[in-house]
Amino acid sequence: MQTECSADLFEFAPVERRAVVAGFDGGAISSDAGALLLGETDRAIRLVDRFAGCFIDHRSPGLVEHLVPTLVGQRVFGLALGYEDINDHDELRHDPVLAVLAGKLAARRKDCAPIAGKSTLNRLELSRPLPTRYHKIAHDPVAIEGLFIELFLEAPTAPPKEIILDLDATDDPLHGRQEGRFFHGYYDCYCYLPLYVFCGRHLLAAKLRPANIDAAAGAVEEIARIVAQIRQSWPAVRIVLRADSGFAREALMAWCEANAVDYLFGLAKNKRLIRAIGAELAAAREESETTEKPARRFKDFTWSTRRSWSRKRRVVAKAEWTHGEVNPRFIVTSLTAADGDGRWLYEDVYCARGEMENRIKECQLDLFADRTSSATMRANQLRLWFASMAYVLVDSLRRLALQATDLADATCGTIRRKLFKIGALVTISVRRIKLAMASGCPYKAVFATAHRALGAA
Repeated sequence: MQTECSADLFEFAPVERRAVVAGFDGGAISSDAGALLLGETDRAIRLVDRFAGCFIDHRSPGLVEHLVPTLVGQRVFGLALGYEDINDHDELRHDPVLAVLAGKLAARRKDCAPIAGKSTLNRLELSRPLPTRYHKIAHDPVAIEGLFIELFLEAPTAPPKEIILDLDATDDPLHGRQEGRFFHGYYDCYCYLPLYVFCGRHLLAAKLRPANIDAAAGAVEEIARIVAQIRQSWPAVRIVLRADSGFAREALMAWCEANAVDYLFGLAKNKRLIRAIGAELAAAREESETTEKPARRFKDFTWSTRRSWSRKRRVVAKAEWTHGEVNPRFIVTSLTAADGDGRWLYEDVYCARGEMENRIKECQLDLFADRTSSATMRANQLRLWFASMAYVLVDSLRRLALQATDLADATCGTIRRKLFKIGALVTISVRRIKLAMASGCPYKAVFATAHRALGAA
């Protein structure tokens, strides 16, 4: 049966001789009722207020409708809920749940919505170091970078004995002529090359960089800043850096050795390294051909490049033969034999860095960290920070409220789909705001568990 529709009513195929009709006339209904949990998470860690404190507002206070905390919170909550474009906020500014999260149910002026639309948010993202006629809100990059570390330091109940900081560079494909755009041969596209630093699931840094640089460019400065801030609060903590071979650079390794920071980096293979494990490769090949299964051997030795390294360093080699082919891999480390043998360092410590790539995917695929379509690097860096703060907020919810649930290890996208996207009828009276959420929500038990946990946080 062909469906019919009008401007106000949509008709669908009947069910049991009953007409099926739909219309956008339900009133104050939201599809994001689960975002109330984000609001409780924000109250527990005070992310939005502290992030807003990194902005400088040069607007005339008497003429301001939307305060900076409202604008910053609106952008962070929007990204967490899956609204990547500021254009979405021309409709979202009328959403009752976002108004509740902003703590503002009505505007002072009759021609305004409770929260901001796309134009106001656009001016925020295009902020300049010095105020202009149309851009009067600036941001402090140093303060924002420091806030990521502050939030990380506040997460544990007690200082840990050891932490591992993961570094990685990834591509951020560009489809316009943004400032800092370059073609990257490895990724085969025009892109940025942002640098990420994580400690487990905690995001410590997200630095936007052009793509015409080495993967490790700027890593020494970022790590020096992060380590210094961590040691101010945790002076006795042992810090280990972990990264792929793109970061096995003399400058970074020498800095670590001079500053009592350990490291474990991948090391690009070459003919000299492969010759050094010739016997182990032969033994692995013989075993593999005999058993018809992959075989590996490990070798621990000291090694140095001919010119680029200032000293000999410990190298662990994996000599593997698999599927009829040789597969050698190498790591260089400052960790000693007392910290573990070569096999353990490679298989259990180094290979665990692959989990960081899942965190980067969450940032880019679930929180839109690669949505860097503004013209300038400054604006795109701010966009990256907004997405990164949205990740920190959702990850904090996962850590504080979901550990006893089936969503303890869920991605940010899964948490959004199963816990935030709940339809609700919103009723606002003099004494209360009630959200009548969908009775058939399959994750209402998880919602209740999360609510209890946040109440105790």
